[in-house]
Amino acid sequence: MNDDLRFELRDGVARITLHRPDAGNAFSGAMGRALGDAYRRCDEDDAVRAVVLTGAGSAFCVGADLAAGADTFAAPEQADFSAAAFDPPAFAIRKPVIAAVNGHAIGLGLTMALQCDLRILAREGKYGIVQVRRGVMPDAYAHYTLPRIVGLSRAAELLLPGRKLDGAEAEAIGLASRVVPAAEVLPLALEIAEDIARHTAPLSVAVTKRLLWESAALSPAEVERKETALHHHLMGRADAIEGVRAYLERRAPQWKLSVSRDWPEWPA
Repeated sequence: MNDDLRFELRDGVARITLHRPDAGNAFSGAMGRALGDAYRRCDEDDAVRAVVLTGAGSAFCVGADLAAGADTFAAPEQADFSAAAFDPPAFAIRKPVIAAVNGHAIGLGLTMALQCDLRILAREGKYGIVQVRRGVMPDAYAHYTLPRIVGLSRAAELLLPGRKLDGAEAEAIGLASRVVPAAEVLPLALEIAEDIARHTAPLSVAVTKRLLWESAALSPAEVERKETALHHHLMGRADAIEGVRAYLERRAPQWKLSVSRDWPEWPA
């Protein structure tokens, strides 16, 4: 999409690559704009069934580009500045997003991975949300994502000292979905994404993802009400019929419903 980010779509899987390998994929403004455009395309394009976000070279993303030195975190001039860094975030798009964290993920590099639905981390990598050690603070919705992933106490243990951790600790506290050797990170992420693209109903996955991210702020009764409303939208329709038929006939399903065309009116 530009020199800082590459986009490839194959067999239903969008592969987004942060592409500044000589700089550890340090995050630039151009990268942020391109990533937002890529996520928006993934949300809108029914040909995209799952997304894999990864980094070129040996790092995932070492954080903000510090090339400006002391001016890196200068007061923003733009009235529309946002700590989000890019828009939309991964959790807001309606397709599963898998972070293939192939190496070090520091600062914004880790906070962007936290937005993803699954995180495959390299055992050899170093990870940390270190912004408080740079005179700023965590970004990219980290105060929303991290407590939901590891709990409030462990989130505080990571955010307040800004300390780093290795792959083994990331796995132990639940920050990582899986931790594998660096060479296996991208193949595993692609394998999961391809399985989703081949075997799951796109609309079913999309509504499940949306409700899953909402659920932490809902009561059990509210979850039941939304699950019921969404079942009414899915049951008795083409994919609910096809899913059972394909299973009984031991063949690949041919889904009919699409996220763009058949998205429900979201239950309040």
